[in-house]
Amino acid sequence: MKQFALLSLIGGALLVGCTADPLPIQQDHSYVTEWIGERPLIDNSRLTMTLGADGRAYGNAGCNHWFAPYTLNDHSISFGPLGRTRKMCAPALMEQEQRFIKAMSSVQRWDISPIEQLRLWPTQGKPLRFWLEDS
Repeated sequence: MKQFALLSLIGGALLVGCTADPLPIQQDHSYVTEWIGERPLIDNSRLTMTLGADGRAYGNAGCNHWFAPYTLNDHSISFGPLGRTRKMCAPALMEQEQRFIKAMSSVQRWDISPIEQLRLWPTQGKPLRFWLEDS
């Protein structure tokens, strides 16, 4: 019985040592948006985000390019005023872009989901969800 208890302790210690650290947020790599809150993206639209190590974020909002300063501390992240180009697109794309910009403006924290998706959480509602783009 003592041997079983000893083996159980050793096995438990090994399992604890195998737990993975949470994935870090990646700077200077592009992320591709999959969902904005409760809604997936419009088919064939592409929204992206890159968080530069210099504190500047930028990407494509579906129609226009966007850019903003950002602050990253542990699991909190916030974006300064978001700027964007002023191209016009189809009304559905413009509505999606507006939802994206509004959600990004209120982001307060981030985490990595169990399926390794970056989630940016606004003050209210569901997160924006991103996949790290293959390089």
